[in-house]
Amino acid sequence: MAETARRARGGGGAARRAERSAVSFETARYIARNIPNFEVLTEEALEIIETNAETVLEEIGVNFPDNPRALERWRGAGADVQGERVRIPKGLARELCKTAPSQYTQVARNRERDVVVGGNNLVLAPVYGPPFVRDLAGGRRYATMEDFRKFVKLGYMSKWLHHSGGTVCEPTDIAVNKRHLDMLHAHMTLSDKPFMGSVTEPSRAQDSVDMCSVLFGDRFVQENTVMTSLININSPMTFDDVMMGALEVYAQNNQACIISPFIVGGAMAPVSVAGTLTQVLAEVLAGIAYSQLIRPGAPVIMGAFVTSIDMNSGAPTFGTPEAAHITYGAGQLARRLNLPYRSAGSFCGSKLPDAQAAYETSNSLNMGLLSGVNFMLHACGWLEGGLVSSFEKFVMDADQLGTLHHLARGVSVDENAQAMDAIREVGPGGHYLGCAHTQENFKAAFWKSDLLDYKPFETWEDEGARDTQTLAALRVEKMLNDYRAPALDPAVHEALDAFVAERKAGEPDSFM
Repeated sequence: MAETARRARGGGGAARRAERSAVSFETARYIARNIPNFEVLTEEALEIIETNAETVLEEIGVNFPDNPRALERWRGAGADVQGERVRIPKGLARELCKTAPSQYTQVARNRERDVVVGGNNLVLAPVYGPPFVRDLAGGRRYATMEDFRKFVKLGYMSKWLHHSGGTVCEPTDIAVNKRHLDMLHAHMTLSDKPFMGSVTEPSRAQDSVDMCSVLFGDRFVQENTVMTSLININSPMTFDDVMMGALEVYAQNNQACIISPFIVGGAMAPVSVAGTLTQVLAEVLAGIAYSQLIRPGAPVIMGAFVTSIDMNSGAPTFGTPEAAHITYGAGQLARRLNLPYRSAGSFCGSKLPDAQAAYETSNSLNMGLLSGVNFMLHACGWLEGGLVSSFEKFVMDADQLGTLHHLARGVSVDENAQAMDAIREVGPGGHYLGCAHTQENFKAAFWKSDLLDYKPFETWEDEGARDTQTLAALRVEKMLNDYRAPALDPAVHEALDAFVAERKAGEPDSFM
């Protein structure tokens, strides 16, 4: 099928007609920061944390359960392997990490939407993983495949999102062993932005690679990174065989992985910032080193998913100062390893897209920008501690991502920005509304929300006194009505359809 798809991609009247009829939507280029990173750790603090992390690896070690091949790889690299416990001599993991690239390009099927992950860049991707969805009309409910497709369409239509993401919600109406095929098919056909692969079982990671071979071609996939996928470490310090199996598939095939501890401070890590950072660093050193044992040079991202815990209820909390300190500190540690960094997002614990959600999300998004994050998963749509993907919050957050783009530009001081001619023209007691400089610059001078209401009270009241959630629901409806699928060669589309149908027919449904 892949060979047939590749031959068809070279041209054809149907493909050209589809391209001419497709509606083009503006997508901002990934962010290139022109502002400094905010750093909270001194050189002494960084050295203490790095030393302690190496001590953890050497004296305590990490577990690789049910994975004899991983244990054999570590043994061959010089680690002390006793049962499932791997103790890594000081310096070994850090040395292995040196072959990981400092940045890489993830290719999109629309090459204008390729993203460069690393350096001063920030790539924004939507919420990942919730089993529930919420909208104003239907409330909270289990997610379906139709919900998933709607989120992919919204992501494609959202100007400030650079990436289509992965499991934007978990479609519970499709069998567990088959839903990854439908999700990947949606990303590949309903959007032309970069996307993520499946990690819920190694064979599903291989399906992801195989589907990319249909979309891009076998050789192209082996020579280029076309997926960035999420590998969670089972904190504290356990690397389960399912996630490691997916990592092995992706690393062997030159596809990128976010290697990320899943930290809830006080439950999966110490309550202190320095203690949590020590564990985070130990875990990512071991995980990234393992990816390089599989294939030196395999692209990886150092991840840190961080939240604290409410000690009364046990619920995770978001937008907290402790999480900010850990996120800033982990960014410093990632830069010292010369690796791309993933963290932050539109995190909140609220049940609704309300004031609590806005406060916590704003704190989380801004700390992501200032901490030097290169890949921000969950950048829009997150609700209820990650249990819910919200349609209204998706567009509310996606709108606010525009502020990150503008903040990241920094402050220009070129001749136009100095505005000396405008100051001379207006002089004391005047106003700038009609001056030449304002007329020349007003269209692009200020960031403009596509959602928030700035109308006078009387106009707002006459239009129904609509709150932000109501406006967001209307915007969701409009974006879905305006949606047109990006052009895709019909032969490739047919090959993808056939691959999914064949794989789904090859085994019975399983909902476990």
